[in-house]
Amino acid sequence: MDDILLLDTTERYLKGELSAAEKADFEQLRRTTPEVDQMVVEHNMFLHQITAFGENREYKHQLYEVHERLEETGEISNGVVTGEGKVVQLWKRYKKVTSIAATIASVTALVISALVSYFSPTNKGEIVQLNRKINQVMHSYNVQSKQLNELKSKVPMYEKALNGGTSFLIDGSGFLITNAHVVKGSSTILVQNNKGQEFKAVIAHIDNMKDLAILKIDDEDFKSFPSLPYRIRRGTTDLGEPIYTLGFPKDEIVYNEGYMSAKTGYNGDTMSYQIAVSANPGNSGGPVFNRNGEVIGILSTSQPTAQGVVFAIKSRNVYQAIDSLKKEDTSYQNLKASSVSSLKGLDRVQQIKQIQDCVFMVKSFTK
Repeated sequence: MDDILLLDTTERYLKGELSAAEKADFEQLRRTTPEVDQMVVEHNMFLHQITAFGENREYKHQLYEVHERLEETGEISNGVVTGEGKVVQLWKRYKKVTSIAATIASVTALVISALVSYFSPTNKGEIVQLNRKINQVMHSYNVQSKQLNELKSKVPMYEKALNGGTSFLIDGSGFLITNAHVVKGSSTILVQNNKGQEFKAVIAHIDNMKDLAILKIDDEDFKSFPSLPYRIRRGTTDLGEPIYTLGFPKDEIVYNEGYMSAKTGYNGDTMSYQIAVSANPGNSGGPVFNRNGEVIGILSTSQPTAQGVVFAIKSRNVYQAIDSLKKEDTSYQNLKASSVSSLKGLDRVQQIKQIQDCVFMVKSFTK
């Protein structure tokens, strides 16, 4: 019996699809051939592990969906229960399942690691961050500043350029949001508006797990905005909804448009969206707007093996980042994300004219 036929027969045997005569012959083969018997045992374990993995993944997906619904309805905020009953009931309902899943996971972790890699790849090499190296663009910015007769460049001496990306204001007093990977490991941060003006900024809060960082402009040359033209959306976005982005993949602000292609991100990540849009290094941290000019996400990564597959962190995570910052430092209690928009009903060109002054290039440096 060749390998393919043997494997097919084993599969049918374990599923109970063999006739009585075929089953008797196969069981006789198992008794007389240890290698076949061992293969049956291993294949049976393999099938059980695949089933357990699928059930565990489906269970986690259900929990993510429930968590998202509860956050949207306001019954929980940043993981804290604001109502009574539902989360407790959910835990009681699934407590036994969770215990079983945990036991299976601990026993079979080493065996199924290869299966997880195959059926649910998490290799970070399959997605790339959208930050860019900025050492090659510094000269062009300095030239631009001279042409515009702007202030002297604030690029720190004796520090090495690290990363470049995009950020946007969440509060008119100078608070911006960007990706954590844009500023991670930096000793100095500059943000630059679309007129070429540079401002010093500091990290007020960073969450590497969610890949978000709140920056605070700390520069006497910065003038606060009385209000922001857009609001940051808390709710979800519909599939197929038109979206557009603004960012700094080059020396000037760049516009791109596309649509919402999936409500989850890479590998089913419920903290992000998948969008169909053109994005390049430098777009990290840039805002994603819907047709009403509401921020619905923050650009973060792309999948280079699939054209136009880009991932954006859901905008509701901005509110969670702000809540975390307020808990860390009580001096930020007045920080409040923009929740009012004046852009609804305007055409795209008019929206962009009002938004672009609120979008900044980020340049990070290290000693």
